[in-house]
Amino acid sequence: MSDATQRPLVRDAADIEAEPVDAAEGLSKAVLVGEEHGAPTLALRRFTLAPGAEVPKHTNEIEHEQYVLSGEYVVGIGDEEYIVSAGDALHIPAGTVHWYRNESDTEGSFICAVPTGDDSIELVEDPE
Repeated sequence: MSDATQRPLVRDAADIEAEPVDAAEGLSKAVLVGEEHGAPTLALRRFTLAPGAEVPKHTNEIEHEQYVLSGEYVVGIGDEEYIVSAGDALHIPAGTVHWYRNESDTEGSFICAVPTGDDSIELVEDPE
C-alpha cells in the first residue's frame, strides 16, 4: 500500500479484543493496530501478564520495542534479568533470548511495537 492510499484510523477501545497466547498461560495479547488495519510497517500490541504468569524463554526473528503500562514483573533478556514497572521502556533485538515472569499479585501490562510481516518464535530449552 503506498502512502497515497493509506487512510487514518482510530480504533475504539470497545472494538479491541485480547486473546490468550498459546505459548504461556496467563498471557494475553490485543493487536491495537497492525497490517489488518492498514498499517504497512509497524504493529502495535498490548500484552497482559496475569499474577504468577510466566512466558518461557524464546527468540523472535523481529525486534521488539516495549513500554510498560502497569504492574511490576521480571523480564529476562540474554543472561540478565530486570525488574520493570510502569514507565520503563525496553528494546529486545531480533534473535535475542527473552522471557517474562510476573511474581507479583497484580497484573502487569505493556505495549509492544514490532515491524509488520512474518515472525518466527522459537522456544529455548534450558540445558539440564
